[in-house]
Amino acid sequence: MPESETKKAYRKIIHIDMDAFYASVEQRDHPEYRGKPIAVGGSPEGRGGVVATASYEARKFGVRSAMPSKRAKELCPDLIFVRPRFDTYKAVSGQIREIFHRYTDLIEPLSLDEAYLDVTTDKQQIGSAIDIAQLIRKAIKEELQLTASAGVSINKFVAKIASDLNKPDGYAFIGPSSVEAFMEKLAVEKFHGVGRVTAEKMKKMGLFTGADLKKRTEQELIRDFGKVGSFYYKIVRGQDDREVQPHRETKSVGVEDTFGEDLQTVEEMNPELEKLAAVLQRRLEKYELKGRTITVKIKFSDFRVITRSQSLAQPTKDLTQIIQTAQKLLATALFPAGSDRPQDSATDVDPRVRLLGIYLSNFGFPPSTNKGPARSLQMELF
Repeated sequence: MPESETKKAYRKIIHIDMDAFYASVEQRDHPEYRGKPIAVGGSPEGRGGVVATASYEARKFGVRSAMPSKRAKELCPDLIFVRPRFDTYKAVSGQIREIFHRYTDLIEPLSLDEAYLDVTTDKQQIGSAIDIAQLIRKAIKEELQLTASAGVSINKFVAKIASDLNKPDGYAFIGPSSVEAFMEKLAVEKFHGVGRVTAEKMKKMGLFTGADLKKRTEQELIRDFGKVGSFYYKIVRGQDDREVQPHRETKSVGVEDTFGEDLQTVEEMNPELEKLAAVLQRRLEKYELKGRTITVKIKFSDFRVITRSQSLAQPTKDLTQIIQTAQKLLATALFPAGSDRPQDSATDVDPRVRLLGIYLSNFGFPPSTNKGPARSLQMELF
């Protein structure tokens, strides 16, 4: 049999990630911001709110997305807070996608500023995924005066990690023969989807790199991390069969945080809900979504989980409404009238809360958009 017939056919996947997208658009459109540390979102003088995106000049001081603006101002006293212009970001995102469509229609947007592209068969018959990624980056820079980073590989997971390796304004290629060795050397906190809490748990178990994960059986990983353990088992071996989906219906958007110390009073929990709601609202803006159903997730110190939901008359992304509804749901679930400490109605004990989350769902898409598999967009905060 000819060698060409025995050689495995690999997909050609590109992940494009715009560099500090919101902040870069503001610096492009406002020359007075160029070269200066700016934060899109938050509030002037650090009075409440969270940062949606920070420029690279601000990131040098430790300012990052989802950070409270007060903390961002402490880290960078000269930080300039800029009001978001989501209509502008949406319009620019559309221009970026027009560039993508020159090469393929297999495009899976993850948000306004990033997307997967399958260029296994490209429109212009270029053949090389590396060349296509470079042409896209060049077009974005020349036509839109913005920079993008790209990751090129044989599957979505590795391509996404690769796009972050040489940011900003860079690219990385992880070829078929290099994927498994690359995953073995990768620190566990660099695995997309592994948040701070999970990474800390892994390290306490002696799991510091992909090579350490690879020593565990699939059953052991499922036992220790739940069903996602099966994904860890496969991906550390370079196995990710998820296809690039041009049409995906988003079922829910959520944000949750696990606390270093368990929370025990309403005074401790309500501010955390406000912080979660602020990050959630930014994500709703980013994904251009409004929803009718608000859900609060509560995980206790013994790892029991409960959820409480409320459906509204009209879809919303209003921050005040999300906060008020979430706090009401929390109070109904945990706090009897007149009490400032949680009471578990099932056991009548004083449970401690280790995690809170807020989700928005029931987006009410028109039938024409209900194509392809559903997805849930979840973010582990900090």
